[in-house]
Amino acid sequence: MRVDIWSDVVCPFCYIGKKRLEHVAEQAGIELEIHWHSFELDPNAPAKHDMSNTERLAIKYGRSFEEMQEMERNIAEMAAGEGIDFQWQQAKSGNSFNAHRIIHLAQSKGLGSQAEEAFFHAYMTEGLAIGEREVVEEIASRIGLDHAEVEFVLDSDELADFVRHDEKIAHEQLNISGVPFFVFDQKLALSGAQPREVFLQALQQAQDQPQSSITATTAASCHDDSCEIPQK
Repeated sequence: MRVDIWSDVVCPFCYIGKKRLEHVAEQAGIELEIHWHSFELDPNAPAKHDMSNTERLAIKYGRSFEEMQEMERNIAEMAAGEGIDFQWQQAKSGNSFNAHRIIHLAQSKGLGSQAEEAFFHAYMTEGLAIGEREVVEEIASRIGLDHAEVEFVLDSDELADFVRHDEKIAHEQLNISGVPFFVFDQKLALSGAQPREVFLQALQQAQDQPQSSITATTAASCHDDSCEIPQK
């Protein structure tokens, strides 16, 4: 089954949603053909911020440092349920544009999901500065991309139009305001890191019905570099 996913590598809920979808598809015996699409939560971000994510987001959104710590602990707990070790104290956010371009390069070689996984893990578990060029190059080498091709992309505007095209579709056609965002077989959409049972329902409906629709509860997602868990 084809699944189109809009995400950003600095979005913890995108990683959580990826894992949930993979787990559900494996249990249901459904093979996925995933197409990754770019969505920059903060296109104007520098390569690396000068302060911690917790401090920066507390200032940006007018919350106390303690409130941001509690939110990040809650996200880490959710991530742990999907086998993700989210080291939020070490996370070093930054501009993800080059990461998106390398993911497009990887996807052209059938390595899109491997690239997403590598960038997610590097940012959320290893605490690498995802916006710095040497980090992007290191992650590209981990998944076996040719160094010369990677250098060519990073030294030019190559694949920039792929990133912009994805974002244009997201904003103008799909009205996406936050990620992750999933489209199943180009006919059924879900927003946010939905519970596993909602992903299963979506997979089954898209598989069984030529025209499908699904009503989903508000799910955890990231908007403009702000990540929230809906209050129950």
